[in-house]
Amino acid sequence: EVQLAESGGGLVQAGGSLRLSCATSGFTFEDYAIGWFRQAPGKEREGVTCIKNRDGSTYYSNREGRLTISKDNAKKTVYLQIDRLKPEDTAVYYCGADPLISGDPSTWLANCYSGMKYWGKGALVTVSS
Repeated sequence: EVQLAESGGGLVQAGGSLRLSCATSGFTFEDYAIGWFRQAPGKEREGVTCIKNRDGSTYYSNREGRLTISKDNAKKTVYLQIDRLKPEDTAVYYCGADPLISGDPSTWLANCYSGMKYWGKGALVTVSS
């Protein structure tokens, strides 16, 4: 059974940093793409970043120099580091996974955002001003 579990959320002051974890199990980690998404209050869920576990290629929507996705193959875990947090980063953060994301570099990220099959339950991040 594919399982994803986010952790590391919480209350953080603006300007601080946070690292979210997405622990995975039930599938061959290297065969999957993992994405991070967030849903702010009153808004739709949006994609933030994706990583190809096979080769470690990373893709971002709008990194602003503040976001870093990374992975630990041994722990089967993907991380999202967010620096210089802003109140507008307040959201529930989800990780998703799928083995079948394809496309060339210009389309892969959009395909990742739309193609996630498995989801975690989310982790709340609240950024205070």
